[in-house]
Amino acid sequence: MSTLSRDEVARVAALARIDLSPEELDRLAGELVVIVDAIAEVSAVATPDVPATSHPLPLSNVFRDDVPVAPLDVDEIMASAPASEDGRFLVPQILGEDS
Repeated sequence: MSTLSRDEVARVAALARIDLSPEELDRLAGELVVIVDAIAEVSAVATPDVPATSHPLPLSNVFRDDVPVAPLDVDEIMASAPASEDGRFLVPQILGEDS
């Protein structure tokens, strides 16, 4: 078990420009010891024969293959539009601007 003194926590807090009360320094010293010990446990397990992972379960791409296909026919699409002009959808003007 590692130990972090109250003075070490105060020094780090001062470097980070964090003003801590004496009670906060005592509380954080204890909490930081728990964090440092947890990191030490993980570091002890992380050996060269254990590969690094970003996720505990193996993930694979669930998307379909990206296969190029022919584009839709513009005339066919415009035929089903309520209104069109020059190969574009025609919609009502909403901002009162000149077209």
